[in-house]
Amino acid sequence: MFSAPGSSPDMTEANPLPKSVFGYDVVDFIGEGAGSRIFAVTHPTTKQLFALKYVVPKADKDLRFVEQLETEHEVGKLVNHPGLRRSLDLKVNKTFFRKITEAGLLLDLFDGVSLERRLPQGMSQLVEVFIKAADALASLHALGYVHCDLKPNNILVDAASMNVKVIDLGQAARAGTAKTRIQGTPDYIAPEQVKCLPVTVQTDVFNFGATMYWALCGKKLPTLFNIRKSENSFLVDAVMASARDCNKLVPETLSNLVMECVRTNPQKRPADMPELSRRLEIILHVMRKERPNPANNSSGSRRAFQVA
Repeated sequence: MFSAPGSSPDMTEANPLPKSVFGYDVVDFIGEGAGSRIFAVTHPTTKQLFALKYVVPKADKDLRFVEQLETEHEVGKLVNHPGLRRSLDLKVNKTFFRKITEAGLLLDLFDGVSLERRLPQGMSQLVEVFIKAADALASLHALGYVHCDLKPNNILVDAASMNVKVIDLGQAARAGTAKTRIQGTPDYIAPEQVKCLPVTVQTDVFNFGATMYWALCGKKLPTLFNIRKSENSFLVDAVMASARDCNKLVPETLSNLVMECVRTNPQKRPADMPELSRRLEIILHVMRKERPNPANNSSGSRRAFQVA
């Protein structure tokens, strides 16, 4: 059975597993999200395996999920990095009056598990995953696009070979785009996204830092989206608990980098993903030279390196 971020493989009677979708044979249910269900499918002739993201809009408000498929296809068909999931085809069915009844996005299938569901057991392995994710995002940025929704659920890892795949380009946008409504995941969203200001590569740097913070600390970073609902409507970087404050096993250099990534002012964050990757490579090199901490390699713990 295939696994995916946040997936629940159980199909209810109300949502049975279809036999085929857009002419592809359905093999398994992978997961769901953004108004879609994701299936593992095979081509009826070649038997090649794919992932297919399937949307059935039930109301006008659900058309935004079709728009996200269209965006993911537009961007995903351009990517050529092994760490980014490619989109292969977009299929849309409409009524005679051009009302969309269903849409499907055919994608490369990657048999991995999200960081949200399973973290690497050692801290050095986690840093290695983030280096690979940063390299993938650098490739996306080179095409002129910003991911805009990086989070633990959107980083898949093949545990056997430690291959990494960054997925879900449905909210990606051209660098410099100012969106007309707030888009992003509340616990990882950058301040400029909440304010509907132009997104840049530094926006992804913030999302990336918030994701690292969660992975290292086991809790979510306070973001402007969440605290704006309280009396405090602004973030104060200096009073945020650092990654090392939350977890004493996090190297100080790594903690400092994470907290630089989530600065409120985009100009104070690392410049881009290549810089992040270089600094993480140095941190990983130092970690590997040092004697391993037994706590970092204990088995059976979801976050093995976290202080109990």
